Amino acid sequence: MKFETLLTEQANPASAHIDRVDTLEMVRIINEEDKKVALAVEAALPQIAAAIDAIVPRMRAGGRLFYTGAGTSGRLGVLDASECPPTYDVSPELVQGLIAGGDTALRKAVEGAEDSRELGAQELLATGFHSQDTLCGIAASGRTPYVLGAMAAARELGALTLALSCSPNSPLSQAAEIAIEVLPGPEVVTGSTRMKAGTATKLVLNMLSTGVLIRLGYVFGNLMVNVQPTNEKLVNRALRIIMQATGTDRDAAEKLFEESGRVVRTAIVMGRLKVTRAEAESRLARAGNRVADALL
Repeated sequence: MKFETLLTEQANPASAHIDRVDTLEMVRIINEEDKKVALAVEAALPQIAAAIDAIVPRMRAGGRLFYTGAGTSGRLGVLDASECPPTYDVSPELVQGLIAGGDTALRKAVEGAEDSRELGAQELLATGFHSQDTLCGIAASGRTPYVLGAMAAARELGALTLALSCSPNSPLSQAAEIAIEVLPGPEVVTGSTRMKAGTATKLVLNMLSTGVLIRLGYVFGNLMVNVQPTNEKLVNRALRIIMQATGTDRDAAEKLFEESGRVVRTAIVMGRLKVTRAEAESRLARAGNRVADALL
């Protein structure tokens, strides 16, 4: 592949003289380019929705979601995966992020790690990846060997494969069942894909994981009813969620919270249906912990 032909490697005429303008104009140029990102994501919404709808039944059957990438793409995948457990009280195994070079690469560049297809495949298979799982390969350029190796291994197992890139008709897109191409155009600093491409990637990953977990019932209305109340801020949030979902005041919410064993979804079912903790837990178990279904 000729790197100079990649969309992510093109020079941006809007920022050609960014080093010679005053600072206010510099940040205005960056901001004007950033405005293009949301519109680029909008164009890919049908593919993002299709990916969510394909992941959900696999998760209901015991599958997991994996992200794999290198550099900024890998870091963003690890970030999205790591934020699912505290937000939704899911197992760290449910959404996992792999990055070329391992955890060291989260803080420091590990040169050359992204160039090995074999390593990408090996590290994916070492997780116990199986046919019910989903792999989302992330590469702004759409050509990272580490990611392509993992994608090939996933397809060989019959798993669902998704591609997230910022280049059109890339090898990564061609390797996936569902290709999500977000095309915000050349970067302000040529080739610096931590900028627009990174922002686009973050927006899409937010949609993927949030959309899947909404569909799986981890959200009631727009409330994160599976939040883990592990610090003062999150305890306060838990109480406000209970108040909003049950229409009670803070004192009543605190009572429900403690009586539920400090489990927000249990407290909501107790408060809404005026039932005991045991009955609320039984209803949630039958409903797969989906609050809306437990209230029926």
